[in-house]
Amino acid sequence: MTDAARAAVAAHTRHVAGFPESGVVFADLTPVFADGTALAAVIDGLAAAGRGPDGGAAVDLVAGLDARGFLLGSGVALRLGVGTLAVRKAGKLPPPVLREEYQLEYGSAALEIPAEGIALEGKRILIVDDVLATGGTVSAAVALLRRAGATVDRVSVVLELEALGGRARLQELPGGAIAVSAISVG
Repeated sequence: MTDAARAAVAAHTRHVAGFPESGVVFADLTPVFADGTALAAVIDGLAAAGRGPDGGAAVDLVAGLDARGFLLGSGVALRLGVGTLAVRKAGKLPPPVLREEYQLEYGSAALEIPAEGIALEGKRILIVDDVLATGGTVSAAVALLRRAGATVDRVSVVLELEALGGRARLQELPGGAIAVSAISVG
């Protein structure tokens, strides 16, 4: 990750105490994305995880997770010269879809991708999102994309909430551990 990306996140992140509940300090990345220079630095920082030793793309596709991952994933895909795939929350895509259900602290959720029209078999995919917390959403995305035949072994995020253990969870996934790149660790 680049120093410029880290500096941009540090300078523009808004911290909100007591949101979404008492005792939590929410890191709002919206001001980072609203500043063009900061956004460009963050995109460059995230894209580094998708590059090989020669500096070229080491992935075939970038998967952005619903919803801020869409914003970031598209920029990363452009930087790498590859396509992008939106991994959607359930019910947002027309059938047929591939679906992966997962548990949250407060219930369950599901992610979906199109079951037709995009050949994922053998594709090397970089998953991009804004925050890695417990790792539940990213783990579900990995499982979904792997079930579709893709190779997923890397994730790039703006902010990792280290205390919530998401990175450790991604190291224990069936099918192989995931390398996590984070611009900022909180």
